[in-house]
Amino acid sequence: MTAPLAEVLDGQHVADLRKAARALLKHPLLLARGRNSDEFRLVRRHAPELREWFDRNTGWSLLVDAETARLRKIPGVLTDPTHPARDASRGAAPFTRRRYVLFCLALAALERGEAQIALGRLADQIVLDAADPRLAAAGLEFALERRDERLDLASVVRLLLDLGVLRRVAGEEEAYVSGVGDVLYDVERRVLAGLLATRRGPSTVRADDLEGRLAELVAETALDSDELRFRAMRRSLTRRLLDDPVLYYDDLTDAELGYLTRQRGFLTARITELTGLVAEVRAEGIAMVDPDDDLTDLRMPEQGTHGHITLLLAEHLAAAEAPVTPGELALRVRDLAAEHGGFWSKSAREPGMETELVEQAVARLTALGLVSRTPHGVAARPALARYAVGETVIREPGSASVPPQRKATS
Repeated sequence: MTAPLAEVLDGQHVADLRKAARALLKHPLLLARGRNSDEFRLVRRHAPELREWFDRNTGWSLLVDAETARLRKIPGVLTDPTHPARDASRGAAPFTRRRYVLFCLALAALERGEAQIALGRLADQIVLDAADPRLAAAGLEFALERRDERLDLASVVRLLLDLGVLRRVAGEEEAYVSGVGDVLYDVERRVLAGLLATRRGPSTVRADDLEGRLAELVAETALDSDELRFRAMRRSLTRRLLDDPVLYYDDLTDAELGYLTRQRGFLTARITELTGLVAEVRAEGIAMVDPDDDLTDLRMPEQGTHGHITLLLAEHLAAAEAPVTPGELALRVRDLAAEHGGFWSKSAREPGMETELVEQAVARLTALGLVSRTPHGVAARPALARYAVGETVIREPGSASVPPQRKATS
């Protein structure tokens, strides 16, 4: 029997709203042109509903105009270093402190500049701004004369290109890095103006240390009533459920844990309704798992040599009863190479590569909330049990076993 038209239209509305919400979570900055133009149109069509949901449940504001859609996301954990910026090139290294500073200096120069700018001109402006004595006092100097410094600037520019702040008109960054050419860009001022995601201007921040400055940038209004405090906890917990691979109860304050215990069903149901993420509840915490395996910047397991090594080390760590030192893990990789090396890339089998392979694997597992680094080595976290070989260990009464190789969202 054919479903009534109203029911079909309502189902299509829900599906489109979910697709729009997932697009924003994956790409908080969407442009009317380019690879995400279809998703942008969906977001613009459903902007009122999306704006209301994100404001109520996360405190994130959604700004939509004819050219851009910007979800101004604020992380649930401000000091998490496990998801650094990278440029769009394949195998790009994570941003270093130098690159982050260059990125900020580049934004400041572009804000003051014209509608078009050459990379050499941008570099000159950055060098002038970098002469600030406060940067020198912090140990940061930029002459952009060495190749490694120009590589850092090129990486920053590629990120700006990927974000849509710049559009390449002529030239290639490689020519600038080699010192044999320049590059010309259009500056998309609307996109540039929407990049900053803070609740207050950086110039108004007075704290001296990094954590204090980050807290001031995103601080909400004074929480002087129970209603405001509960709203702040609801928003913070929802942000962490959406952003973090696993929300561990041990990482919460007593007040947050009490609120989550009372409101867990409501919070997870609201997220599932909008995004399709499914709550996986264990004795140690909650993971919002994506059945479509799409809302993640890191996957586990991953294809290729590094993915295979990471999975094998995950199994090893899941079976360990105490933290394992990086040296012990390197020896384990050497043993694994003898058994599985025929399936690995040639570079991974070279002597001395064990340390780098271990670091890459541990970095991925840490970012996914599966292990933690301790003074004694690398320690398994409860969610790693899904990758254990054999029967999953039940840590507490009532905790659920989880199929191995299930993917977590981040």
